[in-house]
Amino acid sequence: MALEGGNAMIGTILWALIAGVVLGYLGKLLLPGRQNIPAWATIGAGIAAALIGGLLAEWMGVGETAGIDWIKHGIQVVLAIIAIWAVARLFSRRSTPGTAARY
Repeated sequence: MALEGGNAMIGTILWALIAGVVLGYLGKLLLPGRQNIPAWATIGAGIAAALIGGLLAEWMGVGETAGIDWIKHGIQVVLAIIAIWAVARLFSRRSTPGTAARY
Protein backbone atom coordinates (compact mmCIF):
# COMPACT_ATOMS: atom_id res chain seq x y z
CA MET A 1 0.00 0.00 0.00
CA ALA A 2 2.80 2.46 0.85
CA LEU A 3 4.39 1.75 -2.51
CA GLU A 4 1.33 3.03 -4.38
CA GLY A 5 1.50 6.37 -2.55
CA GLY A 6 5.21 6.62 -3.37
CA ASN A 7 4.54 6.03 -7.05
CA ALA A 8 1.87 8.71 -7.04
CA MET A 9 4.30 11.15 -5.42
CA ILE A 10 6.99 10.41 -8.02
CA GLY A 11 4.43 10.90 -10.78
CA THR A 12 3.36 14.23 -9.29
CA ILE A 13 6.96 15.42 -9.04
CA LEU A 14 7.72 14.37 -12.63
CA TRP A 15 4.62 16.13 -13.94
CA ALA A 16 5.52 19.27 -11.97
CA LEU A 17 8.99 19.25 -13.56
CA ILE A 18 7.65 18.65 -17.07
CA ALA A 19 4.93 21.28 -16.67
CA GLY A 20 7.51 23.67 -15.20
CA VAL A 21 9.80 23.33 -18.20
CA VAL A 22 6.94 23.77 -20.67
CA LEU A 23 5.34 26.67 -18.80
CA GLY A 24 8.65 28.42 -18.19
CA TYR A 25 9.64 28.43 -21.83
CA LEU A 26 6.09 29.18 -22.98
CA GLY A 27 6.02 32.19 -20.64
CA LYS A 28 9.41 33.28 -22.00
CA LEU A 29 8.12 32.90 -25.56
CA LEU A 30 4.92 34.88 -24.95
CA LEU A 31 6.58 37.70 -22.99
CA PRO A 32 7.63 40.48 -25.40
CA GLY A 33 11.29 41.40 -25.54
CA ARG A 34 14.43 39.52 -24.66
CA GLN A 35 14.77 37.89 -21.27
CA ASN A 36 18.42 37.32 -20.45
CA ILE A 37 17.89 34.73 -17.72
CA PRO A 38 19.43 31.29 -17.22
CA ALA A 39 17.60 28.06 -17.96
CA TRP A 40 17.36 27.08 -14.28
CA ALA A 41 15.55 30.35 -13.49
CA THR A 42 13.17 29.83 -16.42
CA ILE A 43 12.35 26.30 -15.27
CA GLY A 44 12.04 27.41 -11.63
CA ALA A 45 9.60 30.17 -12.60
CA GLY A 46 7.61 27.63 -14.64
CA ILE A 47 7.45 25.16 -11.75
CA ALA A 48 6.29 27.91 -9.39
CA ALA A 49 3.65 29.00 -11.91
CA ALA A 50 2.45 25.40 -12.35
CA LEU A 51 2.12 24.79 -8.62
CA ILE A 52 0.58 28.16 -7.72
CA GLY A 53 -1.71 28.06 -10.77
CA GLY A 54 -2.90 24.57 -9.86
CA LEU A 55 -3.63 25.64 -6.28
CA LEU A 56 -5.41 28.78 -7.47
CA ALA A 57 -7.52 26.77 -9.93
CA GLU A 58 -8.47 24.30 -7.19
CA TRP A 59 -9.40 27.19 -4.90
CA MET A 60 -11.59 28.67 -7.66
CA GLY A 61 -13.22 25.28 -8.29
CA VAL A 62 -11.90 24.80 -11.83
CA GLY A 63 -8.94 22.53 -11.06
CA GLU A 64 -10.63 19.34 -12.24
CA THR A 65 -13.14 19.55 -15.07
CA ALA A 66 -14.49 17.10 -17.64
CA GLY A 67 -11.88 16.85 -20.38
CA ILE A 68 -8.90 19.17 -20.64
CA ASP A 69 -8.59 21.71 -17.84
CA TRP A 70 -8.22 24.76 -20.10
CA ILE A 71 -9.00 27.30 -17.39
CA LYS A 72 -6.36 25.83 -15.07
CA HIS A 73 -3.78 25.81 -17.86
CA GLY A 74 -4.66 29.38 -18.81
CA ILE A 75 -4.12 30.49 -15.21
CA GLN A 76 -0.77 28.68 -15.16
CA VAL A 77 0.37 30.31 -18.43
CA VAL A 78 -0.54 33.79 -17.17
CA LEU A 79 1.32 33.13 -13.93
CA ALA A 80 4.32 31.83 -15.91
CA ILE A 81 4.44 35.06 -17.92
CA ILE A 82 4.31 37.10 -14.71
CA ALA A 83 6.98 34.92 -13.08
CA ILE A 84 9.33 35.18 -16.08
CA TRP A 85 8.84 38.96 -16.13
CA ALA A 86 9.69 39.17 -12.41
CA VAL A 87 12.75 36.92 -12.75
CA ALA A 88 13.98 38.85 -15.81
CA ARG A 89 13.70 42.12 -13.86
CA LEU A 90 15.57 40.56 -10.94
CA PHE A 91 18.41 39.38 -13.18
CA SER A 92 18.57 42.67 -15.11
CA ARG A 93 19.22 44.50 -11.83
CA ARG A 94 22.05 42.13 -10.95
CA SER A 95 24.14 42.95 -14.02
CA THR A 96 25.94 46.27 -14.08
CA PRO A 97 25.61 48.59 -17.07
CA GLY A 98 28.20 48.00 -19.76
CA THR A 99 28.98 44.42 -18.77
CA ALA A 100 27.43 41.22 -19.97
CA ALA A 101 25.56 39.16 -17.42
CA ARG A 102 27.40 35.96 -16.48
CA TYR A 103 25.52 32.91 -15.33
